[in-house]
Amino acid sequence: MMWRRTLSYLALLGGLLFSFPHGAFAAAVDTDPLNHDPQVREAFDRFYIMDYDGAIAGFQKVQSAHPNDPIATDYLLYTMLFKELYRLDLLDTTFYANDGFLTGRHTVIEDTQVRDQLRALSDKAVGQATQQLKANSNDINALFARGWAKSLEATYLAMVERAFSPALKLATQGRSDHAQVLKLDPNYVDAKLVVGNYEYVIGALPLPFKILMGFVGIHGSKATGLEMLHDAAARGVITSVEARVCLMLFLRREAKYQEALQISQSLLTQYPRDFLFHLEAANLQKDAGQGLTAISTYREVIALARKPGYFVTTHLELVYFGLGDSLRGQRLYADAVEAFREGAVQPTTSPELKRRCLLAAGEVYDLMHDHDKATQQYQAVIDAGSESVQADVARKYTKAAYTGK
Repeated sequence: MMWRRTLSYLALLGGLLFSFPHGAFAAAVDTDPLNHDPQVREAFDRFYIMDYDGAIAGFQKVQSAHPNDPIATDYLLYTMLFKELYRLDLLDTTFYANDGFLTGRHTVIEDTQVRDQLRALSDKAVGQATQQLKANSNDINALFARGWAKSLEATYLAMVERAFSPALKLATQGRSDHAQVLKLDPNYVDAKLVVGNYEYVIGALPLPFKILMGFVGIHGSKATGLEMLHDAAARGVITSVEARVCLMLFLRREAKYQEALQISQSLLTQYPRDFLFHLEAANLQKDAGQGLTAISTYREVIALARKPGYFVTTHLELVYFGLGDSLRGQRLYADAVEAFREGAVQPTTSPELKRRCLLAAGEVYDLMHDHDKATQQYQAVIDAGSESVQADVARKYTKAAYTGK
């Protein structure tokens, strides 16, 4: 079980690499020439403000102009995947800052039509790249594109379907392609993202897990991984932002919140209209123990969302949940209940997050010594999904009030 859990974690993080917006277009390193095409950059500009439909339309034009180029197919695959993960409330990094995502049950409603579209695009990109590699096995652009497509599909399998074994297989193949890119051209900095991530994850494992990994030829170094991620963050052509997001995730896991917050601020400065980066800043402040600052930041995000046209899209339920958690930590219980209840009724709230919000509201009512109101919230949790993990907890607290212990 421990071995499978370790592999699952590796698969998830291998997939998570490409779950965030692309970075700045640097010119001092080697990359696929298409990455500098004005039409590509224009499409990513739409992506940066989370206008997924606009970005998809732009990348469809790019793909039409370059029908045989696997990285053009990757652009479209990437954007459609990100749009779907966002719809499913799977892009709040709080879910991945500990191992709970892997050990708990996380229910999502899969759109099979989108799944089939993503799978078809992945197969197409891999097929196009493989065809080019038959003509030239050292085609670094084709190697990178194939590794990217496999990492993207691994992301979907791990995050949506939680199919960790096939996700691990694809993620490992993607890592191998990018390691080969770096072997052929060390200046192809974008490839450092996947390889650096693997180095860090393996290097961060406890000694017994490292030994198990070593038996199958997998080795890693935290220092090497972080160095590679920092380089990708600083010089990556299409992976700068992904590398920074990975660094934030790893730094959060190690409780190095100030370093993570500095990275968060760099992203907000670069992309001030990206809703998720505002959310991440508040989440980091909360985790860093800066409760009052986090409360202010969450409320600022809500205020920005009310400004017409500032954010193209929002999932305010994520903000309200974080706000409620921060208010609860400051013992501002009445305000916390209000925030949790508001999170539960947002039009974009997923069924699972609705249950989490209602359960948290019930717990806070119990902390206020109002078990009758708490029981009402617990019953709402059960009504919203009687077979869920949250419902099991709600039934427990219906019988015996939550005490915070």
